[in-house]
Amino acid sequence: MADQVRINEGVLWVEGEAYPLRNISHVGLRKLTVDQAAAWKKFILRTIGWLILGGTFAAVVGTVGTIIFLVVEALLVWKLVSVLQKPTVYGLVLNTAGTQRDAIWSTEQEEIHRLIHEVTKAIGNPDIAQTIINVAHAVQGDLIQQYGKGSIGKAVHSGSGKIGGS
Repeated sequence: MADQVRINEGVLWVEGEAYPLRNISHVGLRKLTVDQAAAWKKFILRTIGWLILGGTFAAVVGTVGTIIFLVVEALLVWKLVSVLQKPTVYGLVLNTAGTQRDAIWSTEQEEIHRLIHEVTKAIGNPDIAQTIINVAHAVQGDLIQQYGKGSIGKAVHSGSGKIGGS
């Protein structure tokens, strides 16, 4: 899905969100990657639990139980593989009046680097002609952030580019 970023008349537009250039105090890059150690840990714990519970179930029920046991284990492996294959995503971070915003996300780091360069150039020269940048590899979804052991929070931001959590 492609998103469009425009710089026009001293304003940075990301889809329907407007960021006046004079209010932007910092432009940066955020990189989000899959926590592979956590994914493996979750897989191992679930597999151990399923080996105990499913093994008992398979022993009691017989052939059907064994088939169910194998199907569930295959689903656990599939879930692990799908999490490990998620691409790294890169975000355009804007600080405005003390508030940090993740304006847009992409799976291509070069797209975000280009945006950082163009926004920084526009901040230094607000009378620049209109600039339109198409972000061809933009991603959307919800950003799930976890702080501390077992604590889960859903971060909702006003930028048009959002990201799916793992």
